[in-house]
Amino acid sequence: MTAAGALSVGWLRLVIVEPDLFTAAAEDRQEKDPAGSPLAVRMRPRTLDEVVGQQHLLRPGSPLRRLVGDDGKGGTGGPAGPSSVFLWGPPGIGKTTLAYVVSQATNKRFVELSAITAGVKEVRTVIDGARRASGGYGKETVLFLDEIHRFSKAQQDSLLPAVENRWVTLIAATTENPYFSVISPLLSRSLLLTLEPLTDDDLRGLLRRALTDARGLAGAVTLPEDTEAHLLRIAGGDARRALTALEAGAGSALSKGEKEITLRTLEESVDRAAVKYDRDGDQHYDVASALIKSIRGSDVDAALHYLARMIEAGEDPRFIARRLMISASEDIGLADPTALQTAVAAAQAVALIGFPEARITLSQATIALALAPKSNAAYLAIDAALADVRAGQAGAVPLRLRDSHYKGAQKLGHGQGYQYPHDLPGGIAAQQYAPDEVHGKRYYSPTRHGAEARYADVAERVRARLRGAGGEGTTD
Repeated sequence: MTAAGALSVGWLRLVIVEPDLFTAAAEDRQEKDPAGSPLAVRMRPRTLDEVVGQQHLLRPGSPLRRLVGDDGKGGTGGPAGPSSVFLWGPPGIGKTTLAYVVSQATNKRFVELSAITAGVKEVRTVIDGARRASGGYGKETVLFLDEIHRFSKAQQDSLLPAVENRWVTLIAATTENPYFSVISPLLSRSLLLTLEPLTDDDLRGLLRRALTDARGLAGAVTLPEDTEAHLLRIAGGDARRALTALEAGAGSALSKGEKEITLRTLEESVDRAAVKYDRDGDQHYDVASALIKSIRGSDVDAALHYLARMIEAGEDPRFIARRLMISASEDIGLADPTALQTAVAAAQAVALIGFPEARITLSQATIALALAPKSNAAYLAIDAALADVRAGQAGAVPLRLRDSHYKGAQKLGHGQGYQYPHDLPGGIAAQQYAPDEVHGKRYYSPTRHGAEARYADVAERVRARLRGAGGEGTTD
């Protein structure tokens, strides 16, 4: 095989490039046409020492250091590095960058696939090529698989033999929790490295390097402190977003003949920050959880903040409405019986009108629920009753309560002694309703919050009427 070649597989083209030639070609392209690549690509680190942040993964002797060799030239530098590495973290913090650095720093074949476009056929082709290369040319292969969480279970299974037999060095990147999105056999054979969000100091150093580096803006513009602070807020810990915003601001400034990126210029060139939220991953559940907990804690402003994040990220409004309906019963209950009505009405309205107007309906419901008095008594009551039933405390239904409408039921004693409450003063018959095993147990313990105080008084009065009711019915 030539030093740089290409293998066509169906409609997908897998590019296999020797690392040293890849680096040279990339640098040559940047020198010839510095404006041809995005700033984020041009500023991609070439060595582990240039990587921003993630110092917990880059200390001497770390798996990544051993993977590339302590000498940075693919040597062993001690014990052999891992054969499979998972890089887990939010977008824009260096997962792809680390894979490129490893490929460039080692004397190995490098193959990059994206789970968005590749399938089992493409994976097997790479693995077969890796086995031939290791046998015929003595070359090991680094397979970088981006977005691995998009692979199905069967597709992930196809990677197991290659990882198990070390036919390839797998570097897989994911923005989703791998314990949920990656099969256990593959995860157990791999080293999981968690990447931490970049700090403002990390991004500040990156931005200042990009302003002066020859691969970046080469001193063409300057960035005042107030503009830098706003850019850091926009970035939200995402290096790619920070560099993209910087490039947009620099382009606007230079087009106006200015040498300084003013705050106004940056605001004009970057309309708004992208919301850090993944509808299919952890963020989906974390933000939804924060919304409900803020409502439960009666913090209306925090609840509206999380609602806004979900709306801005394009969350399904029906999902938000369902969560509000659950909250209305779980956290408010009879402290405000209208809360569930409000949540159900909001869900129906959302289904009818959709976004963008549905944001107003969801806001109204969120505010109402957040400010409503709180009670989880209904939630605790049903769970306590379920616990007894599951523990086997589900005795026979008292004879007086059993169905007596079918032929022969009266011969079995069904319905005998039952007192019809509507025929009695107050509408209450002091007779035993619960099975003997749970007679006298209290599952519902109302609070004194809001309207539930009234239900608490009623429950006590009724229990007093029923208290002492045994096998025989009495009218009290």
